[in-house]
Amino acid sequence: MTATILRNATVLDPRAGELLPDRCVVIEDGVIAEVGDAEARARDAVTIDLRGRVLMPGLIDSHVHTTQASADFAELRSWSPYYAAARVSRLLREMLMRGFTTVRDMGGADHGLARAVEEGLFDGPRVLFGGPIIAPTGGHGLTRICDGETELRRAIREQMAVGAHHVKLTLSGGIISTMSVDALGYSEDEIRAAVDEANLAKRYVAGHAYTAEAVNRALRCGVRTIEHGNLIDESSIELFQRHDAFYVPTLATYAALAGGESGSLSEQSRRKLLDVTDAGLHALELADRAGLRIGYGTDLHGAFHDRQLTEFSLRAQVQKPADVVRSATVTGAEIAGLVGRAGEIVPGSFADLLVVDGNPLQDIGVLTDPNRRLLLIMRGGAVVKNVLES
Repeated sequence: MTATILRNATVLDPRAGELLPDRCVVIEDGVIAEVGDAEARARDAVTIDLRGRVLMPGLIDSHVHTTQASADFAELRSWSPYYAAARVSRLLREMLMRGFTTVRDMGGADHGLARAVEEGLFDGPRVLFGGPIIAPTGGHGLTRICDGETELRRAIREQMAVGAHHVKLTLSGGIISTMSVDALGYSEDEIRAAVDEANLAKRYVAGHAYTAEAVNRALRCGVRTIEHGNLIDESSIELFQRHDAFYVPTLATYAALAGGESGSLSEQSRRKLLDVTDAGLHALELADRAGLRIGYGTDLHGAFHDRQLTEFSLRAQVQKPADVVRSATVTGAEIAGLVGRAGEIVPGSFADLLVVDGNPLQDIGVLTDPNRRLLLIMRGGAVVKNVLES
């Protein structure tokens, strides 16, 4: 691959929350080879002059459903796999054009989809897949039903055998499930068995949980990331800190459903939605104030995928822009096990880069208008959008 040099860049350092002006970034073989404050040279290089614009790492969404191109699960099950793949391909392309260069799929994507992206058959963000969600009898959505420690261990071994990045368990009810939000999904013995099995493969368990009770049980049992967690309290905060776990709120999905578009939900689900929507922002505020490690997640389905960037605006109600940016970059990389490879602009990292018109550390809205403010997108060193000269 021809080397690329990005000159006159103002590099955004999300870890420090600051801008570094007059930088030069050299990219070779899809990887950042050099970041410096002097002129750099590389043989046979293509040079792009950023003219002082902000260069930042590609975004990481730590909670997506790349295969759920419809919010109607019955419709999804009726699709031919060829048609489903075509829909997923378009969905992935749209994610990439919003600036997301890595996504963690939390139920649906498999090794074939991840391979298709890696080989360039699908144009999209890097996909970290976990396979189907694992749920007990009575669980919700498109899940693999497993009851008891033996079934859980077998399911996890099968998913790890094909290269799963993580495994996700439903540890409480949810908006679309028949279980109440405060219902508990698995016994503590079952959760510990799942965590042990994932650990054997050097992977981890992510837990769908809403209430403080469900979240606290999960943390005590070794679950590494908590998804949603709208109803956590101060007792949860202490356990997050003690177990060095990650919190992945998903405010965008509730905002989308609550915005007058919840007609497809049952009356029971609409009541649940009301209970968790306002609470989610309060939970995020608690977590932010305590300095928890917070990932950026959206959990969108069907037509709502186009709301993926609204999570930035929602979080900015209680968080500083720099902290929101950090959640979608370096913290996402920590969750993914990609520290030094994604989420920041350092030598050795994937050349997943964005050039933006404006400063996201001052105005998070810069990231919510990709058609106008996102000038260049690079994924693995390949330029997929460049309107710098237009």
